[in-house]
This record gives sequence, C-alpha cells and structure tokens, in this order.
Amino acid sequence: MHKKLSKQNDYRNYKGIMIEPQIRDFFIGRIWTRNNTPFPKEKIEKYINSNHLSIRSAITVIQSPNLFKQKFFKCNRCHNENQEEFIQFECARCNELCVYCRHCINMGRMSRCTDLIVWSGPVPNFKHHHELAWEGKFTKAQEQASNELIASINLKRNHLIHAVCGAGKTEILFPAVHFALNKGLRVCVATPRTDVVLELFPRFQKVFPNTILHAYYGGSPKQPGFAQLVIATTHQLFRFEKAFDVVIVDEADAFPYTSDQALQKAVYKVRKNEAPIAFVTATPSLKILSQVKQENWGHSFIPRRYHGYPLPVPRFVSLWSYDKKINKGKLPPKLISWMKTRLEQKAPFLIFFPTIQLMELATPLFQEIDPKIISVHAEDPNRKEKVVKLRNEEIPGLLTTTILERGITIKNVQVAVVGAESKIFTSSALIQISGRVGRNVQFPDGEIVFFHHGITMEMDVAREEILRLNKEGFEKVTV
Repeated sequence: MHKKLSKQNDYRNYKGIMIEPQIRDFFIGRIWTRNNTPFPKEKIEKYINSNHLSIRSAITVIQSPNLFKQKFFKCNRCHNENQEEFIQFECARCNELCVYCRHCINMGRMSRCTDLIVWSGPVPNFKHHHELAWEGKFTKAQEQASNELIASINLKRNHLIHAVCGAGKTEILFPAVHFALNKGLRVCVATPRTDVVLELFPRFQKVFPNTILHAYYGGSPKQPGFAQLVIATTHQLFRFEKAFDVVIVDEADAFPYTSDQALQKAVYKVRKNEAPIAFVTATPSLKILSQVKQENWGHSFIPRRYHGYPLPVPRFVSLWSYDKKINKGKLPPKLISWMKTRLEQKAPFLIFFPTIQLMELATPLFQEIDPKIISVHAEDPNRKEKVVKLRNEEIPGLLTTTILERGITIKNVQVAVVGAESKIFTSSALIQISGRVGRNVQFPDGEIVFFHHGITMEMDVAREEILRLNKEGFEKVTV
C-alpha cells in the first residue's frame, strides 16, 4: 500500500531517505523496466534498496499441474497470456533459454530475466482545486448525459455514453473530469488512436489551464511534473498499473482496441480498485451493450447532434474497376468530377482509400490536377502537421487511410470513400467516416459519398443506422 504524505513538501520516509519529487512523480502508477529509466542507475538502486521501488519479473512462469508439467507464460507489462505470442530464445544476458513477449515487443522487449519496477513509496495528496475554463452551453441531452456520467463516477459505476458523431462527446466529458479532479482523483482519458490523442490533448489543455496534463503516445516527448490528468493511447496503458481513479475510453469501438484482448485488459489493469470506467462511442459493440445490461452500468444515449441538424446520409456511387484504372495511371472520371467540384466550391475534402499502396499510386494523379493535394497514413511522421494544414486551409484536400476515420473535426469538410466495398470499411468505420461531415454549426450538412465496386452489407448497415439515428433523434425533443 502507498502511504500518503502529510505535507506535499515532506519527502522523507521512515528510513530518512530524501525522496526526489521528479523520481517519485515519474514512477507513481507506472510499471517500468529497471535498466531503462530516465534517471541514473545508482539512484534507482538506492530507491530499490530503501523499498520505494518494488521489483517483479517481466514474465511470470506458471507450471501446469498436469502430467506433462507444461509451462504457461504471462507478461506482467501488457498482461498478454496468448502462449503463441511468447518466444523462447538463447539469451545473452542470462545465458539461459529465456522467453520474451512478442505482443508488446514494439515498446521494448520483455523477457523472463527483465526486471520491472513499480513505486511502493509514499505519494502526495493530489490537488483538489482545478479550473474549468469552458464557456460553452449544453443542449438538454448533453447536460443530462454529463450529469449521468458524474453520477456514475460518484457511485464508482461503469458508464456508457452512446452519442452520434458530432453530438459533442468531448465537451460532455469536461464537467465529469472537472468533478473527479476536484475530488482529488487521478483521471485517464484513453483512446486507441494516436490521432485522437493529438486532437484531444490541446482541447483539454485549454479547458483545464491550471492542471498538469500529459499526453502519451508512440514518440511522445518527455513531460515534467506529476500529471493528475493523462490523455493516452490504449497501447501506452501497458506502462501503467493501478494508477487511475477514473478511466475514460474514448472511441471504445475503434481498431485495434476491439480486436486486442490485451488492450482491453490494460484498461482494467490501470484503474485502482473499484475505479469506474466510462466508455464513449458513436458505435458501441454488441459486447459493450451486453455488459451495460448485465452489469447494470450507467447509460446515456444522444441520437442527435449538438447543433440540431441531422447526420449527413451517404450516397452510393458505382466506380467499377477503380483499382485497375489507378494502377494504369488514370483516375476514374467520376472521382475526378467529384474532386473538381470540391475545388470549385473551395471546400476542404478528405478522400479515404482502403490501402496505403492504392493511395500512394493515386496521389501523383491527384497532384496533376492540384499539386497542393497531399496524402497521409499511420506511419507518416508528419501526419499531425498535414491535418493542421487542411484545417488551416493551406491545402485543398487530403488523401488518407482509415487513420482519420474518427477524432478529427474540419470545418465544412466534404468526404469521399474510394473502395467502400473493401473489408477494412466495416459499418462502424463507415459511420465514423460519415460523421466527419457537417459537424460545424455554420456548415451542418455536406457531401459524403461511398464510391464502390459493388454494394456490401456493411455499406447498407451503415446507411440504415444513420437513417435510424436521424429518425430517432428527431422523434425526441432533445434540444
């Protein structure tokens, strides 16, 4: 158990060791490798020897009680238990047949002889006075959802916010986060996509100006101080354990979270005992909806956008053999016509492609029409800057993969999907992509077109769900 300090500036423990705030603040709630910290090794060893840092093996080996005495492994960082993702190898460090976890290898190798460290020393009292610098006004539906979320946090009850794209889900979170912070709680807002973290971080910084806030994603910079509010990708949760009093999962239906059990376990791993989890999404999975009923979660539903206008309904346009044409160095005439109309209207546009390869073949063909058109994908180191260029009207349009299907708001953006019949475009992905359009009150409608080589059930489901939500949203008096 952590011991609370009686005074924020009292860093001595019972052995008379002076605790350095920067070391304590870094390790509180984290699980980290012993030999790879941003602090001198001799200081880390001092804290280990004084029991401020506890050691555990990165890989737990479980001996089966059966006749064959089979070994099972568990990674103590990502909690992976899929035995196919553990690899045995001759280790040069321990000079034995060792094993490592392949699941979280991108974050540094976790092998059986790797030591993990966690903070077990005293922790300071968290700050109770936080400013909420948001002057927006809620619709009745938003206010109700916000109050319901606060009630669930107060009751330590899990909660689902199911709200259509453009309903103002992020704004709904502000009062609940403010409520939790002012109770001296530590809050994490997690999301599967780096792009969503990059979108959320400045918005939360602006409305919580006197709160220390950190953003964690692959390649994120070092950030000083102890963050009482954390915005992170779900992958970064592997590096935390029993750290947060409230966990909010934004875009809870997004890939890879929905298909990765270790990421789902990580959300539960990082919360303290009985800490509530709130899931926020426009397209909840059947699994989450089932949990809401079976486990008696709190539940808020908003079927209408904050500005009161309906969701733009996608139209289907055939684009036969589009991939063959692009491979031959030609853009389909219908796609050219759609794009030229957007250029004439001076309306920013996003065009989604099913693969990076097809998008990269198409990019120079678009640039023959307008050289300012650029493309972006998950591995692009400049993707944040490219989105900002579109938002600032420095470029007319952006070609993209599904990385921009959610968490991005561009005023008056028009959207096309090339190859909407492709398997990567699930109904939830197509709903999210459609949700990029018409989000601004000054431009509440817009164009969303699914260019296809044959209509799929996923396309039909997406369109029917949007029509259903529009019908339900306008049957209810929600504004």
